[in-house]
Amino acid sequence: MTTIQTGQILTDLIQKKTSLALIGLGYVGLPIALEFAKNLSVIGFDINEERIQMMQEGIDPSNELSAKEFENKDIQFTRRIEDLQKARFYIVAVPTPIDEHKVPNLKPLLSASRTIGKVLKRGDYVVYESTVYPGCTEEDCVPILEEISGLKCGKDFKVGYSPERINPGDKEHTITKITKVVSGCDAEALENIAAVYASIVEAGVFRASSIKVAEAAKVIENTQRDLNIALMNELSIIFDKMNISTSDVLKAAGTKWNFLPFSPGLVGGHCIGVDPYYLTYKSKELGYRPQIILSGRRINDDMGAYIVKRIVQMLIKQGKSIHQCKALIMGVTFKENVSDIRNSKVIDLATELQSFSIKTDIIDPHASSEELQHEYGLGLTEQIGSNYDCVIVAVKHDEYANLNEAYFQSISSPTAILIDIKGIFHNEIKEMEYWTL
Repeated sequence: MTTIQTGQILTDLIQKKTSLALIGLGYVGLPIALEFAKNLSVIGFDINEERIQMMQEGIDPSNELSAKEFENKDIQFTRRIEDLQKARFYIVAVPTPIDEHKVPNLKPLLSASRTIGKVLKRGDYVVYESTVYPGCTEEDCVPILEEISGLKCGKDFKVGYSPERINPGDKEHTITKITKVVSGCDAEALENIAAVYASIVEAGVFRASSIKVAEAAKVIENTQRDLNIALMNELSIIFDKMNISTSDVLKAAGTKWNFLPFSPGLVGGHCIGVDPYYLTYKSKELGYRPQIILSGRRINDDMGAYIVKRIVQMLIKQGKSIHQCKALIMGVTFKENVSDIRNSKVIDLATELQSFSIKTDIIDPHASSEELQHEYGLGLTEQIGSNYDCVIVAVKHDEYANLNEAYFQSISSPTAILIDIKGIFHNEIKEMEYWTL
């Protein structure tokens, strides 16, 4: 085996004697690749030819990065496996979704492992960033690398895990400004992996005691957030029955120094609404059925149906015929100020409203109508109508922040309901019937 001294990998990368390869160029992989490409020679690999062509032209398919971010970067975008042979340090940042049964879908991850296995050489490093359950790297990915390459992990090549902490739409907490958790299969791997990441992360790196610990740390970050939001959602349901403003309650409680500032809402996206299922899947495989985590997931997954139920109740109370009602949904992306619609829980609102035969229009300044149609069979409305019986502000886009009651009245019927899921207009609506979580 080629003996690799601590720090040698980074030295070779800086001197461009070898390259760093990023496998998967989505909202996680691309910014990491471009950051490394400021000083290192980087190979950006993705199986999607259309995406590769866009990035070669300086276009981010995820609409997160500007063309300027691509300038003066030493990076080659490719879908050719042969191009990966020039690399010695591989980072895997492919999606790890769940299927319709809430079961982890490891196909992209295992496929990426097979790709790397075909080009893996003695002395190479493979670091996984995709969210997984504890044990996945060593139990599921490493055997594939070994089988296809014919090499032995720890002896011929090294592996590690460094959980991604990319937050779409967040221009403040970028990759260089967030502490990077790193781990390795042994002490030498840990130090070399830490050195490579420390070369770009200003906030520094945290060395986890093992790969499993790093994997677990990632999966509980979003599980903790999921549970806190689930608590807020359950409280909002209770307070609604009491005719109490959840927002006012949270403001009052928030005056205590150790009260955590969470708020109710729809929990979508490919992190908070997905990651907990990786932990619960592994837990059930080991013979323990989680109770609190799954309860929180159930509450958050059911919020779309709950909101529509309240809307229908309010419309009926007004004496309206439900099948003759029109609704407008404002915002369909999974969070504010991003174009990503994957696992958006706003879709639940649309499908639930349509199940009641309520004609539903959808608008969003960031989303693609074509993509929405492809993913969910729903398109964006080209022009806002009028006389809506219900207007639902579902996503807190900046474009909606300066709207006022007069605007909502101008597109609504005289007795319309304004549903403000995120409470943007709390205490600002005086004449329209108003409801928020």
